[in-house]
Amino acid sequence: MTGIGRRGLLGGTTALLAAPAILHAQPAGGVKIGVVAVQTGPQAALGNQLKDGFALGLRHLEGKLGGLTAETVIIDDELKPDVAVTKVRAALERDKVDFIVGVVFSNILQAIIRPVTESNTFLISTNAGPSTFAGRGCNPFFFTTSYNNDQVHSVMGQAAQDNGYRRVFVMVPNYQAGRDAVAGFKSKFQGEVVDEVYVPLTQLDFSAELAKIAAARPDAIFTFMPGGLGVNLVRQYRQAGLANIPFLSTFTVDEATLPAQGDAALGFYSAASWAPNMDNPQNRRFVGDYLAAHNAVPATYAAQAYDAAMLLDSAIRKVGGNLANKDALRTAIRAADFRSVRGPFAFGVNHYPVQDFWLLKVGRRADGKLETQTDRKVFTNAVDPWAAECRMR
Repeated sequence: MTGIGRRGLLGGTTALLAAPAILHAQPAGGVKIGVVAVQTGPQAALGNQLKDGFALGLRHLEGKLGGLTAETVIIDDELKPDVAVTKVRAALERDKVDFIVGVVFSNILQAIIRPVTESNTFLISTNAGPSTFAGRGCNPFFFTTSYNNDQVHSVMGQAAQDNGYRRVFVMVPNYQAGRDAVAGFKSKFQGEVVDEVYVPLTQLDFSAELAKIAAARPDAIFTFMPGGLGVNLVRQYRQAGLANIPFLSTFTVDEATLPAQGDAALGFYSAASWAPNMDNPQNRRFVGDYLAAHNAVPATYAAQAYDAAMLLDSAIRKVGGNLANKDALRTAIRAADFRSVRGPFAFGVNHYPVQDFWLLKVGRRADGKLETQTDRKVFTNAVDPWAAECRMR
């Protein structure tokens, strides 16, 4: 799992992924991007997908954003908020990055958003989308190409409701995104939550929780367990003989974790605004080239980072490469004039996307690899529930 996406992309993009220690001065007429992607521990599989998705976007853009030569500074947040703040400040003050892009986990985003935006630097989150910045806390220098955390989980709440489940066992990590997951699920599920369990982000052994599930005999479980948490849970769930209880999840079975989960994940459900099998030209090119470069199917972490590269390219092009005019640049980013791998895409007033959401199911590709595949569309042009509280217009 930790080897996913570590090989450099084809076509000479190695220089674009140079480590901060060997960066050269920014070339005249260039743009420098700080890419925050966890590279330490089991969650590095997610960070690698993010990093490699953005790099593939740069490769498709021939190493330029809006006509400006692009350079990246890879920032390993180590899944530690204090470390992330220190490294991001260094990227802003020492490396003079023009944008900060990335961030897998919401606790990291919550730590860095203030130093980034207070420096009048645009922060483009490619995964984390906590509710705290979608409503009253919306920020003119913050955009996300992913979702509001609540939304994806509400897809599963609606799916559980549509499937007629009456009793659901809920289990998530004990941090902001976990709490958002529960809130999102409950916003659509009208049945009984038979138990609501919160575990540490470092959880490895789920035997106690699985015993609770077996004893509760719910109609289904809902869980949000990203990265290594999800690998262990899926394997142990299958080994415990609980697969007869429908496994509804978000960011638990996905392309970053499926290689490690293997057949244990087959038939398990997820939800997202994108899937590798979506049939549009941009997505076919993205998935095909990512697979060729890494021998792995891309996950949402890669797809949303790829879209961020395309978003920045369109915005910088609209302002003619003038990065100093922040108001014009903000307007250009908000326009979202690019082709997304997920199809329809637009920003709402709070700079969170307005988009479709799908129920996905783990299946096997023709080449034998596992992937999440579209089962059915659950929401169309969905606006997140906090947008009305945002005062930006």
